Order: sequence, then C-alpha cells, then structure tokens
Amino acid sequence: MSASNFQNHNTSSPIISLGEYIVECDERNDMAMYGENDVRGISTGKAFIETKANLDGVSLTSYKVVRPHEFVYVSDTSRRGDKVALALNDSEKAYLVSSIYTAFKCKDENVLLPEYLFLLLSRPEFDRYSRFNSWGSARETFDWSEMCRTQVPLPSIETQRELVAVYNGLKILAEENEALLKPLSDACLAFIVDCKKKYSIGALGDLIEMTDIRNDENHYKETDVRGISTNKELIDTKANLAGVSLSSYKVINPTEFVYVADTSRRGDKIALAYNNSGVSYLVSSIYTTFKVKTNELIPEYLFIMLNRPEFDRYARFNSWGSARETFDWSEMCRTQIPLPPKDVQESIVNLYRCYEEAKLIAFQAREQLKTICPALIQKAAHSS
Repeated sequence: MSASNFQNHNTSSPIISLGEYIVECDERNDMAMYGENDVRGISTGKAFIETKANLDGVSLTSYKVVRPHEFVYVSDTSRRGDKVALALNDSEKAYLVSSIYTAFKCKDENVLLPEYLFLLLSRPEFDRYSRFNSWGSARETFDWSEMCRTQVPLPSIETQRELVAVYNGLKILAEENEALLKPLSDACLAFIVDCKKKYSIGALGDLIEMTDIRNDENHYKETDVRGISTNKELIDTKANLAGVSLSSYKVINPTEFVYVADTSRRGDKIALAYNNSGVSYLVSSIYTTFKVKTNELIPEYLFIMLNRPEFDRYARFNSWGSARETFDWSEMCRTQIPLPPKDVQESIVNLYRCYEEAKLIAFQAREQLKTICPALIQKAAHSS
C-alpha cells in the first residue's frame, strides 16, 4: 500500500486524491471588513478557538478570511503532540485566521461534502498520516502538496449525507446536554445558598456515624475493590492486588460514604465518594467509611454538600499534621451544613440528578463520537 493512502484499498467506494476535489483559498482581509472579534486560532482538537495572540496594534489586513464550509489547517506539525491543528467553519459567519495558515474548500459540495471530509480529517489515522508525511529539519510541515496527495474513499453524496447526519445527531446530543450543565449547576448552587440563609445549621457529628464492616469472610473479591478519586467518584483500583489478602478491606454498602483522610499532595482536593450504586464494594482499610444515621438527612443531599469546592477548601484548611496532613474523623464531625426540611433536600437532589444525567449523556455521546467515526468511515469505504 502506498504511504500516501491511509485508507484500505479493498473497498467498494472509489479511492480519490484530495487534490482533485479541493482548492486552496487565499481571501485576505484587505478591506478591513473584519476585526479583532473575528480572529480565531485552531486547535489540535479540530476546532476554532478564541485566539491567544496579542493583537494590540496588529494590522489584520493580511489575515485570511475563512468562510462557512471552508477549512483551515496549520501545516507546521512540530510540537503539537503528533496531531495536526485543523478546523472546518461550520458556523454561519466568516472568521479571520493567521496568514501563515492554509485555507481550502471543496470544489463541488455535491460531489464531496465538507462535513464528510471533516469526519475523515478528524480521525487519529489522519493525524498519524500527516505526521508521517511531514517534512523538514528544525520545523516539520505537512504542506499543501501533501494534503493534495492524501487519498480517501468517496462514496455517493447520499451516503456521505447519511453518515454526516448520524455523526451530527450524536454531536448535537452532546452539545445540548453540555449547554444544560451551567444553568443546572447555578440553580443548584443558588438553592444551597438560599438554604444557608433560611434554615438551621447542623454539625455532621449529630447526623453521621462511622462504619467499619470488614471483608473477614472474603465474600467480596478483587473485582469488587475500588479506589477513590478527588472527583468524588469510586474508581477501578490501581493497586496491585496479586497475593494481597482482602479480609481486612472495608465494605462500603449502597448509600454509604468513604474518604481518604490524608489530604496531602491531592491538588487541594479531598478524595471522597458516595456509593450510589445498588451493590457493595471493597475499599482500603486505611480509608474512612461512614453513613447517615438519621432520617432528617438524605444521603444524596449530604453528598451534594461534600462535593462542592467549598468543602474541599474547608477540608484542606482543617487538615493537620507535619509530614502528612489529615482531615480526620473528628474534623469531619465538626463540619457544619444547612439542614432544610426533607422536601427541600429532595428538591435539591432532584435538581442535582438532572445535572448528573445531562453530564452523563454528554459524556457518553462524546465517547460514542470517538468510536463511531471509524465505523462510519468503514461504511463509507464499503458503500458502492
């Protein structure tokens, strides 16, 4: 297989060289129609970004204009983490980019759809291909001639549109749910601030109790062991458990909490988690496990309070020690939180659940975008 082709030849769709279907663009801002607010940079994440350049006193007349449906990329591939910086203008407005960037467009969008080409150029395979075909000594570049030599599958325009529609559906799903995160987070925070003003404050020592259930009968196995992250999540353990007895490990049941008292070297965050699953896990015996002991406090509401940056700062401030600072159980018990009626707690929990659901949907959609792109390209390659 030729090095100029990063797509398998054993396909039904014809393999074409991009040079026959794309054309370089070199429209300049010589009439100064566009200003500083229109200037964009390009990321290796294949997107336009706000420019980081200092534009004070800089003339923008030599900057290139990138119109809707047009591409731009940075030919210099050195020091970019083996990725090419490239973007497609999928907005309805024109942008300005540096004159050293290369802009281009599809010659006929009824033959080669820009969005379909963007799927091809967004893949890790193209990053690897462009790095392999970058040339130079002090500065390696993937120049226009190499871009034109790139070979890709070209299915029918109907197939291209179908593939783009599938990809865009997931992209929109991710973006719509990501757009919900800030308003939901702000609303939840406002609710909590309001609770501080309206309701009594209670010390956690009156509301929680330490647990110390051990795996002494070895009911739980290695697959049940979990670690704890500073993102307030139970995670797969990174410990090497070969030959390790799990009988001393602690059991954390559903609706129970666990945290790491040692707060040193954790980026000013406390490692803490709430078991919101329906199964029990094992955690290290050096971790502190506890549960809510009163019906006045909903466990999920408590987790929301402990999941805030304010609690991270509080825990670090109240950690004590010399070589190793710890936020011990007595300090946890002294922690105070607002204690509204249960119906108010439930309202806050429901709002938080909406936030978590939107975050999960957005994350899953983004993950599916990573895996679906190669599958879509395979379908394109095998379409007649």
